[in-house]
Amino acid sequence: MHRIPGRHFAKNLVERRALLYELVRRDFQQRFVGSAAGWLWGVIHPLVLLVSWTFVFQVCLRAPLPKDAITQNYTLFLFCGFLPWLLFQETVQRSATSLLDHAGLITKTVFPAEVAPVSIFLSSLIHHLIALVLAIGAVAVIERHVSAMILFLPVYMVLVGMLAVGIGWIVSSLHVYLRDTAQVLAVALTLWFWVTPIFISEQQIPERFRFLIALNPLSFVVRAYRERLLSSQWPSLRELGVIAAYSVTVFVLGGLFFRQLKRGFADVL
Repeated sequence: MHRIPGRHFAKNLVERRALLYELVRRDFQQRFVGSAAGWLWGVIHPLVLLVSWTFVFQVCLRAPLPKDAITQNYTLFLFCGFLPWLLFQETVQRSATSLLDHAGLITKTVFPAEVAPVSIFLSSLIHHLIALVLAIGAVAVIERHVSAMILFLPVYMVLVGMLAVGIGWIVSSLHVYLRDTAQVLAVALTLWFWVTPIFISEQQIPERFRFLIALNPLSFVVRAYRERLLSSQWPSLRELGVIAAYSVTVFVLGGLFFRQLKRGFADVL
């Protein structure tokens, strides 16, 4: 008796969803196993970064914001800007070693290795949502308003996820064959971080270097987060189009790249 393709596909889909849920649950729990504060460390870390960066750039260096900036509160400006970067960075960086972390499953079972970076993104998204709630609360208290435009933020989260997972597929599959990939990635992310306008506004970047903004999808995402959280501006269709173009392209190319290298995983691992 032949299997019905539709039922077989549906069964595989259900199984992968269950596997993805279990991976996310285990990743979230294991990151803080034995810790007294538990998941609160996911909130403490970004807050400590926020306080440290505010002290250095605002108190010590007295980095000014332009008069036409979306807010004159530097802490809010910084907080809203680095939220999407942290989600992106954590997903990509942890994805690099994700296949080695699941080497036993890949070599001994029929394990869909491509779900590993996806599970890392979803686990990181939990912490992102917690920090986002804090950001919204801070805006409500300090700026005394909460814009309805925050309802568009899930769209940007999905696009950041596609971009991060696409890169995650590339670096994780490369890391199976070239174990220096994670080290190279750390250097690349450091450079990427400093060419993203997180600490300063785009207007403060010298004219001759502003081409980096157009080449950097995270620049558009950082700007979008600030505008959705700190103002009532509607999302720019051009901005959404640029972010979507980057994200979908990297997601598809990353998936194709991963698919090609996946054939030799079991032998190398």
